[in-house]
Amino acid sequence: MSSISASTLAGALLRQEVLDLHAYHVPDSSGYIKLDAMENPYLVPPALRGEIAGAVATAAINRYPDPDAASLKEKIRTAIGLPNGMELLLGNGSDELIQLLILALNKPGATLLSVEPSFVMYKMIATFTGMRYVGVPLVTNSGAADFSLDLPALLAAIKRERPALIFLAYPNNPTGNLFSAEAVAQIIAASPGLVVLDEAYYAFASDSFIPHLASYPNLLVMRTFSKLGMAGLRLGFLAGNAAWLRELEKLRLPYNVGVLTQLVAEKLLAHHEVLLQQAEQIKRDRAKLYQQLSEIPGVQVYPSEANFLLFRVAKATGIFNGLKQRGVLIKNLNGAHPMLKDCLRVTVGTPDENMSFIGALQETVIQSA
Repeated sequence: MSSISASTLAGALLRQEVLDLHAYHVPDSSGYIKLDAMENPYLVPPALRGEIAGAVATAAINRYPDPDAASLKEKIRTAIGLPNGMELLLGNGSDELIQLLILALNKPGATLLSVEPSFVMYKMIATFTGMRYVGVPLVTNSGAADFSLDLPALLAAIKRERPALIFLAYPNNPTGNLFSAEAVAQIIAASPGLVVLDEAYYAFASDSFIPHLASYPNLLVMRTFSKLGMAGLRLGFLAGNAAWLRELEKLRLPYNVGVLTQLVAEKLLAHHEVLLQQAEQIKRDRAKLYQQLSEIPGVQVYPSEANFLLFRVAKATGIFNGLKQRGVLIKNLNGAHPMLKDCLRVTVGTPDENMSFIGALQETVIQSA
C-alpha cells in the first residue's frame, strides 16, 4: 500500500461523480473593492456592535449550543411573521439545507427539477449525492434572455418527470428577477412532490410565499440571513408544515448552529429593523446603479429584485479582468451557462463602492472598444 500515491488511491476509490466535479471556487478578494458575493456592505451600527461584544465576552463557548436553538427560532418566527402552525428548521447557511433536502428525498429513481440558469448548488449537490437532475431553461426571446419562467415547458417537465423535489430561487440567482407569483403557484399546484422556494434575497424583493405556506401542503420556503448582513454567521432556515420538518429534522446533524451564531443572530434579530433599513438603502442604491449601468454604451443590464445586478457586455471576460486590474472584483458568469454568455454580475455596494465600480467599468469598456 505504501508504494501507491495518494492521488492514485483517491482516483481508484472515490465515486466518479466526485472526481468529475469542480470545487465551488471562491476567489481571493484581498485588496479589492469586493462586489462579487452578494454581501451586505454595511457594518453593524456601533451601539449594537458593543452589545454583541459584551454578550460574546461571556458566551459559554466551552459548552455545546442549544441543539434546538429554541430562543433563536422564536426570534426568527417574530421577525419574519411566520404564520401560526408553521415551524422552522435551522441550517448552517442554506447550502446545508439544500443538501439535507436532497438526501431526504433521493429515493432510487427520484428526480430533482429546477430552472436554468439558477443557483449552481442545486445541480452540484444533486450530482455529488447521486440524485437525478433535470434543468428547464428559462425564456429567451430572439436569443436574448429575459430569464422569465417558461411555464408550459415547466408544467410539461413536471408531468413527464414527476419530480420528488423542485427548487425555485425567488428572486432568481444569478439573474435577479422575481418570477411571476401566479406561475409559481401553478407549479406548486401541479407538482406531485415537494417544492422549495429559495428566498435568499427576500429583503430586497417585493413578494414572498411565507404568508402562503399554510395554503400548500407540498411547499417549504428556504431563507438565509447571509444577504441581510449575517454572511459570516452562516445561518439559514426552512419554514413550513411540521409534518415535513419533523422528518427532515432526523437528518440535521447535531449542534449544526453554533453558540456564537445563535447568540449574535438573536441580538441582530432583536434589532431586525436596523438590518431592514440597510436593505432599503441597498434597494435605493440598486436603482441608481441600474440607471448608471444602462447609460453605458454596449452594456445591457437586467432588472433585479435582489442585491445585485446582472449585465451583459461584449468581451465580458476581458472586462472582468480589466475591472480587477482597477481594483474591483465582481463575478464573471461568462461560460457558466450558455444563456449567460458575456454576462457579469455585480453586488450593490456602498455609494462610494458603486461609484468606483462605474468609473472602472467605463474606463475598461472604452479601453476594450
